[in-house]
Amino acid sequence: MRPIILGICAAFFFAFTFILNQAMDLSGGSWIWSASLRYIFMVPFLLCIVMLRGNLRALFKEIFTRPGSWLLWSFVGFGLFYGPLCFAAAYSPGWLIAGTWQITIISGALLTPLFFETVQTIKGPIKVRGKIPFHGLFMSLIILLGIILMQVEHSKHVSLKNVLFGVLPVLIASVAYPLGNRKMMDICMGRLDAYQRVLGMTLASLPLWFVLSIYGLFTDGLPSPSQTLQSGLVALCSGVFATVLFFKATDLVRGNMQKLASVEATQSMEVLFTLIGELLFLSIPNPSIMSWIGMVVVIIGMILHSYVAQITRRNSLSENIYSAGN
Repeated sequence: MRPIILGICAAFFFAFTFILNQAMDLSGGSWIWSASLRYIFMVPFLLCIVMLRGNLRALFKEIFTRPGSWLLWSFVGFGLFYGPLCFAAAYSPGWLIAGTWQITIISGALLTPLFFETVQTIKGPIKVRGKIPFHGLFMSLIILLGIILMQVEHSKHVSLKNVLFGVLPVLIASVAYPLGNRKMMDICMGRLDAYQRVLGMTLASLPLWFVLSIYGLFTDGLPSPSQTLQSGLVALCSGVFATVLFFKATDLVRGNMQKLASVEATQSMEVLFTLIGELLFLSIPNPSIMSWIGMVVVIIGMILHSYVAQITRRNSLSENIYSAGN
């Protein structure tokens, strides 16, 4: 239950990403600065936390052991995740991006065969290649239905270009985030805590953000004071609070792909949190009935997905124990 609660808290803070990115776009801010400033501002926050916990040396030792892997999977997990999300903010409202983002639940399930999970048997723990949780995946299709309902309604009022630029980048991000996160968990093998891992991935992704910043400087000029402040808030709320909470939740279920899928499913709550925030602070038009139905379907799909994942996990564990005993 604790990983699920942490996941929901992470979803609340992640919602600030969609709300503030939408606010920055409405005020004329460039997506380039929205993306790069978040991770640049995250560094001092996380450095202070890790230094106060006395874990900085262990982190650098881990990074220098496998620098190529850190650079690659941080680029995937952070760069290909957040850059496309900020780009999409220029073409879709925040609540719609948050809703479409829930496709990551399906992406995460389809990535399962790329990893091994630890299974407890009578003979002791063994590692087996993960299998696609088809029962949970079927429930994830309910979430997909809700996303389709929201996107179909939105497409009636905007051009095809806006729909594609609001959807395709989010699809890329939905694969990159769980892939980068899981790969880094495999690389760290429990040797680093959530704070260290987030700081390490942030530092390893800095080359991308510096290059992007230089490009933004020549194409869009310096960011406004308002965008700089809002990017700092995103860095604190979403980049630090939400990411650490989410990584902590995934660390608690590391090696258990079924429970990991359930934690990732909690991120569906971002849709509701984002919509409430945009209605309160950005005075956006109230979504249509069809969009509301889509959001409700997404949340119901999330609940069913978590329920089925737990049942499937128990049945799978029983089968593995039986097989090992025979």
